[in-house]
Amino acid sequence: VQLQASGGGLVQAGGSLRLSCAASGRTFSSYTMGWFRQAPGKEREFVAAISWSSSSTDYANSVKGRLSISRDNGEKMVYLQMNSLKPEDTAVYYCAASRTVITRNVRTYSNWGQGTLVTVSS
Repeated sequence: VQLQASGGGLVQAGGSLRLSCAASGRTFSSYTMGWFRQAPGKEREFVAAISWSSSSTDYANSVKGRLSISRDNGEKMVYLQMNSLKPEDTAVYYCAASRTVITRNVRTYSNWGQGTLVTVSS
């Protein structure tokens, strides 16, 4: 599966953005999908994940209650709704696909999009 993320931009603290990830390939619906982010000088970190059926979701503690992951298997899309954004959310955001059950482990994600930059100003 090939992935392309979009929707990043500049937003003020407290604002909202919606990231999208478009997938290609016939087996998209069988993948666990995740969002990760990488801030300058820091390692890539887990943000959120959703199971193939949308029955399970998982969030990093730092984003819980503010960010929401969803997917549309018919449209082959994954979304990350980002509300109440903070300057510390500034990073390049990547969508990724894993053939395992829902997971935070970056090593289990085999397919990655190109990333979209989110900048939150204070």
